[in-house]
Amino acid sequence: MAKIDATDDRILRELQRNGRISNLDLAERIGLSPSACLRRVQELERSGVISGYRAVLNPAARGIGFVAYLGVGLGEHTKAAMSAFEKALAQSPEVVECHNVTGTIEYIIRVEAADLASYKAFHTDVLGTLPHVAAITTYVVMDSPKDLRA
Repeated sequence: MAKIDATDDRILRELQRNGRISNLDLAERIGLSPSACLRRVQELERSGVISGYRAVLNPAARGIGFVAYLGVGLGEHTKAAMSAFEKALAQSPEVVECHNVTGTIEYIIRVEAADLASYKAFHTDVLGTLPHVAAITTYVVMDSPKDLRA
């Protein structure tokens, strides 16, 4: 595990806000020389603290008008059941996140669809056909006042 000091933490927060910030602007915001800032960013990348960069997409611009989190309980708690469920979700473009959790359910998934009808088709034709799914609870996202991924 890499040792993160206060300066590294500030660098990471700035990069989370804007991964395309120039090294010169980043150095200025952090209060470092550009060469020292670049060395720190490269070390954070090399040590695996920074594992990559990505584009943040606008769901509405992509035709996504329906977002929900689903709690999914399985009827069997076996490795085979979990693997089959995870494999099915990996092939479903509507599923953008899948988390295996503890508690009364096994999974929390994030689903993005064009609209309610598209979500219903996913719910019925994908989740509804998986043999080990015993319970599905849908939480429709109405607003996201804080989302660090955006």
